Amino acid sequence: MIEFLSKIEIKTIIDIGLVIFFLYETYLLMRKTRTVTIFIGVLAFIAMWLLVTQIFQLRILGAIMDRFINVGFILLVVVFQKEIREFLQAVGSNRGIRFIMKLFNANKTDADENLKLIMSIVLASMDMAKRKEGALIAIEQTTPLDSFEETGEILNADISSRLIENIFFKNSPLHDGAMIISGKKIKAAGCILPVSQDQNIPKHLGLRHRSGLGLSQETDAKVIIVSEETGKISLAYRGELTLGISAEQLQQELAAQ
Repeated sequence: MIEFLSKIEIKTIIDIGLVIFFLYETYLLMRKTRTVTIFIGVLAFIAMWLLVTQIFQLRILGAIMDRFINVGFILLVVVFQKEIREFLQAVGSNRGIRFIMKLFNANKTDADENLKLIMSIVLASMDMAKRKEGALIAIEQTTPLDSFEETGEILNADISSRLIENIFFKNSPLHDGAMIISGKKIKAAGCILPVSQDQNIPKHLGLRHRSGLGLSQETDAKVIIVSEETGKISLAYRGELTLGISAEQLQQELAAQ
């Protein structure tokens, strides 16, 4: 056993690690788009193909499965073209580059600055909730929200609790739309988000909640909704809507990777 382990090269370990990372990220992408069962089925077929061709070396069955593999790759590209496009956009965007840089240049200063920005958002949300001022804040993750930013007013302003509250003040011309936050900037306000058609949404929830849930179903953005009627804060993320969360819960959810 020890002799076998000694023969394993570092390159092999890196290779296996990258494969596991790729499969995990693909699984998260499929789970977000509710196609995880198809992804599991594809993995099962690949595992069966490897057993037939590499382990048992069944030539006829292996040749048939080889044909399916060649055609299946093209079919997968056609079926998941939207998801593949979003994945490549995330990797090629500044957010993807920043993520890679963080892997090699993580430091306490960045963590402190991120916490400060999160606290500004949480504080503004709590203040607006106390005054029952409706708000809709979309925080970009890996999926770009550029197309939604274009539906509102581009601000590109520094994040501060006062600015957030002023934008959602009842007499503000931008208070009815959504605010989009990307990185360390308030990119736009007064934006239009896709409305969810989910029939399971409680009837008493209005357009803000449906819009927040709709964006979370199409992207991996974290969307904060402050109810104008109840003054409660909700969070939409990956197609799930959590109602009535506390300031501590909101901070934890925004800080989670």
